Amino acid sequence: MPPRSSRADQAAGTDRGSVGDRILAAAREYGWEELRPGQREAVEAAVEGHDVLAVMPTGHGKSAIYQLAAKLLDGLTVVVSPLIALQRDQVEQLEELGADPAVAVNSSQRVGENREAWEELEAGDAEFVFLAPEQLARDEVLERLRELRPSLLVVDEAHCVSAWGHDFRPEYLRLGHVVEALGHPTTVALTATAAPPVREEIVERLRMRDPREVVRGFDRPNIFLEVQRHSDDDAKRDAIVERAIAEAKPGLIYVATRKDAERYAEALAEAGVRAEAYHAGMSRAERERVHDAFSDGSAEVVAATSAFGMGIDKADVRFVLHAAPPDSLDSYYQEIGRGGRDGEPALAALFHRQEDFGVHRFRTGGGADVDMLSAVASRVRRAKQPVPPERLRERLDVGASRLTSAVNLLEQAGAVETTDDGDLVWREGTVKPAVEEAARIAEARRRVDRSRVEMMRGYAETGGCRRRFLLGYFGEELPELCGACDTCRSGSAERVEDARESADASTEAAGDWAVGQRVRHESWGEGGVVSDDGDRITVLFDEEGYKTLALEVIERSGVLQPL
Repeated sequence: MPPRSSRADQAAGTDRGSVGDRILAAAREYGWEELRPGQREAVEAAVEGHDVLAVMPTGHGKSAIYQLAAKLLDGLTVVVSPLIALQRDQVEQLEELGADPAVAVNSSQRVGENREAWEELEAGDAEFVFLAPEQLARDEVLERLRELRPSLLVVDEAHCVSAWGHDFRPEYLRLGHVVEALGHPTTVALTATAAPPVREEIVERLRMRDPREVVRGFDRPNIFLEVQRHSDDDAKRDAIVERAIAEAKPGLIYVATRKDAERYAEALAEAGVRAEAYHAGMSRAERERVHDAFSDGSAEVVAATSAFGMGIDKADVRFVLHAAPPDSLDSYYQEIGRGGRDGEPALAALFHRQEDFGVHRFRTGGGADVDMLSAVASRVRRAKQPVPPERLRERLDVGASRLTSAVNLLEQAGAVETTDDGDLVWREGTVKPAVEEAARIAEARRRVDRSRVEMMRGYAETGGCRRRFLLGYFGEELPELCGACDTCRSGSAERVEDARESADASTEAAGDWAVGQRVRHESWGEGGVVSDDGDRITVLFDEEGYKTLALEVIERSGVLQPL
């Protein structure tokens, strides 16, 4: 097998000529005359040996970051990608670019196809390998990759690694151990949406060293933001169908249930729209058929649960309608970002009833799985040697997600540790205090989840500029009203702005609260300011979640103090 270059070798190799010039030359070889804001910065950091977290909107060209970095670095590039359909698209994209050969290893391929992929990798005939995180949970897969000495590890859809994120996937938690087991190759994490706490957890979970964070372009001014409130479910359904019929195509309708996906697709089809339903209850072959139909234009509208859309490479989506509010603004931003990627006008409209938010609050209720926490803690503590998770799953007869969630909580409680080989060891203490601390952490996380629902409600109910509210959630300030949302168009945002300016004059004594500033509340503990709305600020408290505080109250009571 040809030798693979080490990370240190790669960093040293960047001395040959200007890194920036080499990046631009490589981009031109791929047919890109110029790079978008943030792309060059992220590639340069990776080529120089830094770990990179790149947060860029859908369609901004995140894939180009690892494609260019891999072109400039010798050695294997491992890409962790959560969806098999997405892996297929990425392999095809590399072929179209004329890049070095790429292969995928996944459960949808025949045994012979996966064997051939490994043979190409071990012969040095392929420079990219795409895998799902579940593949990396297998010891034999990790060992084969370790022998190949990859120089670049890419984690796509990196928000999935964060339990603070909107699309948390327990299988992503192992990736930090994978980084170490592979000798810590340069690690590049890519995501389209990550509020500040999510970014922090991505860096921590992936064990990034001296990372460079490149955050660009949360604002998508070509997407018109709109919210409609309905008191009756039938009226809401009729309004959504009528809007989907009237708007330019193609478009997406996001729904809360599988049944709704089928109902909307059927109603649109009866109206003459080429519509399809998509949800996790469909067979893999049927889901792939709908995915391909939307991509090639034979389906005009897809009514789907949140299972649809990740990795959709379609620039001309003209509308994204939500038939119910998602559980957070993180989810909402991710989904509406699939509209208008070509820069042309697009619509993002949220249709809701007041009761819809109550459904999310119900789902974020309930207590910690104390029985599972106790069972895991007891078995790991009694073991006289490291415990492989696979053996623990067999002994407890439990699914991977439930076990991983329990292990994650016990790790945060400081009771359990995962070795670089992925085995579990007991660190210190006894079972009962460890389980109690893990349950306390789980309850704090639920409070955060409930607060995210309230932020989603705040977006739906605000009379101010919706774009300003949305960007503020992600830590970006919008100095002027956007003029491209329903509240700006109706004049509501301007009236709210005038009221806030009047309020500012009477709350100057409350002081300035900078975005990112650490603060302490007498009841809610420590947190960080995430947005300043003039007469109020929003703070993300470490264990209580998002809270919006009026400056007048802060001034009068003194409940909030800077750190």
